[in-house]
Amino acid sequence: MSEPISTCLILGGGGQLGQQLTWLLQEQSPYQVRSLTSSELDITNPDAIAAELDGHPTDLCINCAAYTQVDKAESESEAAYRVNETGSRYLAEACRDRGLWLIHISTDYVFNGTQSTPYCETDPTNPLGVYGKSKLAGEEAIRQICPYHIILRTAWVYGAYGAKNFVKTMLRVGAEREELRVVCDQIGSPSWTGDIARAIAQLLPYLTPENAGTYHFTSSGAASWYDFAVTIFEEAQQLGFPLQVKRVVPIPTSEYPTPATRPAYSVLNWQKFANLVDTYPPHWRNGLRKMLAEFQQMG
Repeated sequence: MSEPISTCLILGGGGQLGQQLTWLLQEQSPYQVRSLTSSELDITNPDAIAAELDGHPTDLCINCAAYTQVDKAESESEAAYRVNETGSRYLAEACRDRGLWLIHISTDYVFNGTQSTPYCETDPTNPLGVYGKSKLAGEEAIRQICPYHIILRTAWVYGAYGAKNFVKTMLRVGAEREELRVVCDQIGSPSWTGDIARAIAQLLPYLTPENAGTYHFTSSGAASWYDFAVTIFEEAQQLGFPLQVKRVVPIPTSEYPTPATRPAYSVLNWQKFANLVDTYPPHWRNGLRKMLAEFQQMG
């Protein structure tokens, strides 16, 4: 399929990225956009997917639906695989059978974090936990099934929409405590949903068979969770957020054990994406500033 995209369906439209993308495409794009939350359309139900696609004109599905609870996935592997692998497979089959494009959001956690240079799309995957393994299984299903696909890996996602993310957690605990201890030896690229949504919009004119495949997109720059937390408080203070925090103490991962092992270094190389759309991602601190202002306006 190489005709221009005119109608698109966003799945997982109730999540932090889904909501941001829905707003952006409905407000600022020429496309006709439908957006369904995971309760409105469950991607693990192939009959529901078929009914939706057969009932409405659709050129493109954008899959933001995912099981993203990294630690919980260790004890809920069946639930994680059901959404991240089986749901992705059903969606890929439905798109293949109708000749539709599929943009699928994936994660830096498909890598094990032993590199010291940003991961390229061609680097070997080796996820450490159930979440990363289930997301990789979803990627592989899509590659095998649906020829018209783009898998877009991103990382350390946060936004003003949605229930929980690192920035919102820091704002909450920073308003309650004077001292916080934050891991300093995991490195990644904090990525604002506004930047990711814009990247997806930038991809849409380039949906041609020769451009199908896997791409990386994050905000530019890298940080540890500790760096990110310190910057959150610096920026939030300037905007007048109510904060009690006076000290952020850097700690090693070994002092903050979690059920899931996370990659120590998961910075993604986004050059392939930048070459395609001829645009470089904004720095993560710019995205953070915009997210905090947006979150403040939402009250």
